[in-house]
Amino acid sequence: MTHYAIANLRNVRVGAEIVTYLQRIDATLEPFDGHFIVHGGVPENVEGVWEGSLIVIEFPSYGHARGWYDSPEYRKILPLRTDNADGVTMLLEGVDRSHQATDVLTEILT
Repeated sequence: MTHYAIANLRNVRVGAEIVTYLQRIDATLEPFDGHFIVHGGVPENVEGVWEGSLIVIEFPSYGHARGWYDSPEYRKILPLRTDNADGVTMLLEGVDRSHQATDVLTEILT
């Protein structure tokens, strides 16, 4: 099942380290078939207030997502981001196209 690495970054201090991180991250994603599907941008808030910059990277499976995050290549550049931005990062399973909103009720009600 498709998995996503999702981050909401705030207070990004753009400097040489963030530039280096951005220049090197794509090479860390390639062996795990990961690619950006959302990378910042200015959201149109239609409800509530959003603070931060949303990043979503898609992977074909949990193994690919976890493998990328734990890889020595990514671990080398990770401090370039974490030392220069605040935020939350998570790995999350996606749903397939047949998913309906009520499908979550099985998990909630059991």
